[in-house]
Amino acid sequence: QVQLVESGGGLVQAGASLRLSCAASGLTFSSYSMGWFRQAPGKEREFLAAISWSGSSRYYADSVKGRFTISRDNAKNTVYLQMNSLKPEDTAVYYCAARRSAYYSTDVSGYDYWGQGTQVTVSA
Repeated sequence: QVQLVESGGGLVQAGASLRLSCAASGLTFSSYSMGWFRQAPGKEREFLAAISWSGSSRYYADSVKGRFTISRDNAKNTVYLQMNSLKPEDTAVYYCAARRSAYYSTDVSGYDYWGQGTQVTVSA
């Protein structure tokens, strides 16, 4: 049974940093590319960042480029999202997702497994 469990969300002030973690189990983690998405109330799920299964290739949405960094530790079956200079518009539920491929996708439909999400709230 595949499980993705996000952690690290919370309530912070604008300008602060958070690091989200996503621990994977029930799959061969190094065979999956990983992505981070978010969903704000009343909005569609939005792609943020993705990383290839080896970690050698990364891709970011324009909205977070330069502020967010995705990384992974295949020995720990964990993917991370370092978020700096947070803004109130970053408030959302953040999800990690796993894709059975060496190559990442920016589409929600491109991922095979999803976590339950972690809430990030940024106050002005």
